[in-house]
Amino acid sequence: MPQGKRILALAVLSLSAWGVWYAFFREKPVVYDLQTEQAAMGDITATVTASGRMNAISVVEIGTQVSGTVREIYVDYNSPVSADQLIAMIDPTILKLQLSELQANLAVARAGVESAGAALSDGERKLKRNRELYARKLIAKSELEESETGVQMKRALLREARSRVSQAEAAVARGRTNLNHTRIVSPVNGVVVSRKVDVGQTVAASFQTPTLFSIAQDLTKMQIDTNVDEADIGRVAEGQSVSFRVDAFPEETFEGRVVQVRIAPQTVDNVVTYTVVIHVDNGELKLKPGMTANVSIETSRRKNVLRVPAAALRFSPPQPLLEQTSPDRSGPRSRPAPNEGFVWSARDGKLERKIAIVTGITDNRWVEVLSGDIGSGDTLVINALVPGTPRSPGRRPF
Repeated sequence: MPQGKRILALAVLSLSAWGVWYAFFREKPVVYDLQTEQAAMGDITATVTASGRMNAISVVEIGTQVSGTVREIYVDYNSPVSADQLIAMIDPTILKLQLSELQANLAVARAGVESAGAALSDGERKLKRNRELYARKLIAKSELEESETGVQMKRALLREARSRVSQAEAAVARGRTNLNHTRIVSPVNGVVVSRKVDVGQTVAASFQTPTLFSIAQDLTKMQIDTNVDEADIGRVAEGQSVSFRVDAFPEETFEGRVVQVRIAPQTVDNVVTYTVVIHVDNGELKLKPGMTANVSIETSRRKNVLRVPAAALRFSPPQPLLEQTSPDRSGPRSRPAPNEGFVWSARDGKLERKIAIVTGITDNRWVEVLSGDIGSGDTLVINALVPGTPRSPGRRPF
């Protein structure tokens, strides 16, 4: 084969090989599918979320000040009670016997007063007679002095006897009080939420008053004791509105209000939290002490403001997409401040430009726009997907 034809054949083969490689084996550019949402006017509510325990606002612990055996119990769990209602009885037998003994001691002490008074009267009569005899020189002065001393001693004995009476009277009063304490009565109107004793059980009040019952004063008013993280506590204040849910009624949202932000910290596993107390109306008595409440505290609200999707602020285009579309990147290149951010607009399925905005409050779904070259209806990129990649599901605000 002539040399020229050979070279021509080799050139044809090379071009064919390059065409096959170009058509089938070369690395194709990635085609991105832009996921977008529009900036829009609307409301934004910023919240702080936490969880807490449902409690009665006031729970009274009922105990006993005397030891003994529980003889009667007149109430049980969930029993409504009124103030001064008898709810239990401690066996009074031993205390009755003790009171009888104290009353007998009082009688003895009173008899002692009568005896000491009679002795004093007798001594005073003798002293009077001895003074007359001494004036007539019929007795010695020492005998007169002995009579005077005897009267003084009898007066002291009378005072001592009267003190014994006072002491015995106090003991009797204490005995009567202890006997009255065998009647356990409710000090308030409310509902029994806990009963910690049974009939026949012995209770000892020697060192610490044992608790027999817990009574919630008013279950139509409840409170949630919740712990808020130190990073969020600065946004929480008294008077803020609260919405919450409980597992018992997962489809129902309840309302409340912050009444107290306690300054004492709680530290668990190096995590610092602060107790926030929330008052709740419970007129239907659906909520019960001990329920776990998932709380959302409304810290601020904006009505009819320009807002952008929070995902748009998190979006950063991949380098291949920037190379393919060559959007306008004339926006600021410095790192944004905490209340600033960047979003990317799109047109005809392509990146258009980078926009700097100043942000306000957020509900984690939307972010308020305070300023920036952006308007309602502008299309913003929230993600760039390769075809076949599952699209990010939308998020619903709480």
